[in-house]
Amino acid sequence: MTADRILLEVCVDTPAGLAAAIAGGADRIELCAALGQQGLTPAPGLIAQASKAPIPIYAMIRPRQGDFRYDAVELDAMRRDIDAARDAGLAGVVFGANRDNGELDADVLAPLIAQSEGLGVTLHRAFDLVPDFEAGLELAIELGFERVLTSGGAQNAMAGAARIAQLTAQARARIAILAGGGINPANAAEVIARTGVTEVHGSCSAPLPPVDHRSRAHELGFTPDGARDTRREIVEDLVRVLRQL
Repeated sequence: MTADRILLEVCVDTPAGLAAAIAGGADRIELCAALGQQGLTPAPGLIAQASKAPIPIYAMIRPRQGDFRYDAVELDAMRRDIDAARDAGLAGVVFGANRDNGELDADVLAPLIAQSEGLGVTLHRAFDLVPDFEAGLELAIELGFERVLTSGGAQNAMAGAARIAQLTAQARARIAILAGGGINPANAAEVIARTGVTEVHGSCSAPLPPVDHRSRAHELGFTPDGARDTRREIVEDLVRVLRQL
């Protein structure tokens, strides 16, 4: 990627979303389950489908919802999931871990990075919990992450743009800063102008058709309101915006 080429990573959690992101022109996929819970480790079937994709696929490695403090049993699962991603032929993995005070947990992250040998490694938004962003970024570089996904510690990338800009300047090409959190075709150009990032991350999703509230499936909780999925046309719109910058 050259300096004037903005890369789009799309996070997906369904087979349809995966197909839509690829068809719409995404440059890279973050493959997840349960995006409504900010992303969990994807299932083997979705991983197998993604392994045939023509673009790089990075699997989320997150064994449960909640915070990013993990015990030995959870870390064992994460190591096995990293191995599964490698065995499937994926390009990389995405994970993070914090201490009780929000600092990045180097004692957890260093072994996970070692486990990821041969794979690209992204630090996810566990980074947004750190109490000192400057120190956190230096530690991420020292540990060997290739990029950090961040909203600048804010609810979304627009609100955190000033801090993302500071991180981009601090990175000095030693690590990529991937802006994420509410990125869409309407605001991507402004986020990029304000931050200087060359990579952006979004779900490019839209609400699914309304559910039938009279159905047995809805009554039993299988079809909740508010479900979303990645849409090809939104990916295409965002790609179009990025290519014009």
